[in-house]
Amino acid sequence: MGESNVEIMERAYERFKATGALKLALADPGFVWDMTNFAGWPEQLLYEGSDGGERFLAEWTAAWDDWQLELDSIHEAGEKVVAVLRQRGRSKSTGLEVDMAFAQVWTMRGGRYARMEMYSDPERALADAGVPK
Repeated sequence: MGESNVEIMERAYERFKATGALKLALADPGFVWDMTNFAGWPEQLLYEGSDGGERFLAEWTAAWDDWQLELDSIHEAGEKVVAVLRQRGRSKSTGLEVDMAFAQVWTMRGGRYARMEMYSDPERALADAGVPK
C-alpha cells in the first residue's frame, strides 16, 4: 500500500527541515505555487511549475537571518493536505524579529503536488480546505 498524502507531506517537511529543499521534482507539470491567500503579499502571486516554486522558496528564505520553520500540525482533507506552520527569524532588510503562523494547502494528485496555496490565516486555510473543527 502506498503512502497517504499526509505521510508524503510529513516526509517533505522533514526533508525541507534537514536540507532546505522541498524536492519539487514530485510536482505535476502544471504545478502552481499560489500566494493569492497570503494577505499583503506584495510580490508575484502565482509561481508556475516546479521551477517557479523553487524560485519562490529561494527568494523567501534568502530574506531572513536565523530562519526556522516548524510544522505545528498537518490535516488531510480529501485530496488536500493542510500544513499549519510557524516561522521564526529576523528580516535581513529591517532587522525585525518575526514569529508567525501561516498555512499551506497542498492539492495532491496521485502522490504528486498539483498546487500549493499559502495562507496568512491558518484558520481560513483549514476552513477553505474543509477540515472539520
